Amino acid sequence: MRCDCIGQEAVNRLALFKNSNAKGRSLKLTMNPYFIGLMSGTSLDGIDAALVEFGERRPTLIDTHYEPYAPELKVELSKVCYTNWVDITTLGYLDARLGEMFGLCAGALLEKSRIPPDKVGGIGCHGQTIQHHPHGAFPYSLQIGDPNRIAEITGITTVADFRRRDIAAKGQGAPLAPAFHQAVFHSDDENRVVLNIGGIANITVLPKLPNKLILGFDSGPGNTLLDYWIKRQLAKSMDENGEWARSGRVHQPLLRLLLGDPYFKLDPPKSTGQEYFSPDWLGRYLARTEEKLRPEDIQATLCQLTADASTIAIGRYGGKPDRVLVCGGGIHNELLLGKLRANLDCPVQSTAVLGVHPDWVEAAAFAWLAKRTLENLPGNQPAATGALHPVVLGGIYPGCGLKDSQLFTRSSR
Repeated sequence: MRCDCIGQEAVNRLALFKNSNAKGRSLKLTMNPYFIGLMSGTSLDGIDAALVEFGERRPTLIDTHYEPYAPELKVELSKVCYTNWVDITTLGYLDARLGEMFGLCAGALLEKSRIPPDKVGGIGCHGQTIQHHPHGAFPYSLQIGDPNRIAEITGITTVADFRRRDIAAKGQGAPLAPAFHQAVFHSDDENRVVLNIGGIANITVLPKLPNKLILGFDSGPGNTLLDYWIKRQLAKSMDENGEWARSGRVHQPLLRLLLGDPYFKLDPPKSTGQEYFSPDWLGRYLARTEEKLRPEDIQATLCQLTADASTIAIGRYGGKPDRVLVCGGGIHNELLLGKLRANLDCPVQSTAVLGVHPDWVEAAAFAWLAKRTLENLPGNQPAATGALHPVVLGGIYPGCGLKDSQLFTRSSR
């Protein structure tokens, strides 16, 4: 049995843990204070698992667990994500393998936190995005990571496949975090922008005035091209603190070419993925340069691209923010943060200043989205996704011993 770094002993303990709690499991899922969010982003680095407590006030992050992808799994996922032709056997295998990994990761989080499964109201699993195509006659977004396996392994009702209902309502299925950002980071005293720098960067505009629309969209590449380039040139998974980029010089003609891409000129709602800002995308622009560039200069230019694209998006649609809150893996790139601070006329801070660790914001968001779904409440923000109306997101996969009629508790509101 494949356990992917978590270990058979943990699987056995979880089985005993689950069985001992199945009979006494609460039927009122949304009355339970704890929810788990599982997230694997476009950086293809691993699984973030967050245990969140939802009380009367803002959500509280209780515990976290990170499960890295094995190197060979990263290679397999990269092949699937960066091509339009996928072998159905490979896709089915990866869907099953990731589903098991997500389930075991949630189990490891429960073991670590010592929270019994019967205290967990549900799991929200984003899955691993393989393709995101929000345009065309039949737009779609495809995530893998079988939620049936998550529910079976943990015994906890699981919500997954969040994006496609928004797309069915004529939205783009992304970004989905703005509604959570509003719930957690909104202030009546200042205008804020949340900048999430994962593989792809996205912003959420949070005006302090209650009658203003909450806006959110993907601003462009985050870490995806930086990670690709250093992997190709130095066989490293990431540019630690931007040190390699710091050794190079920004090539302004290349930067102007990259920023001239049509995506940056589109008005929101808009969303994108690594299938657009791909190695081929970068290669096409490199082929148009008139000189041979040093690899470190290209890395420096890609770092500037992420900073400038984010800044342009904030400048055009963010109004005049009093504060920009940064989360996602990009928070650990000191060079990138320095460029953002140089570009923006307001404080640029980690979401940690408001009590939410920047590495776990997205995972916490899917815990929140699962709770919304199980309460039969909408989770999208139509102003961000372009959907015609708010919708309840995702499909529900019951945990042990639960009947369909016991899945929902209506909100008292």
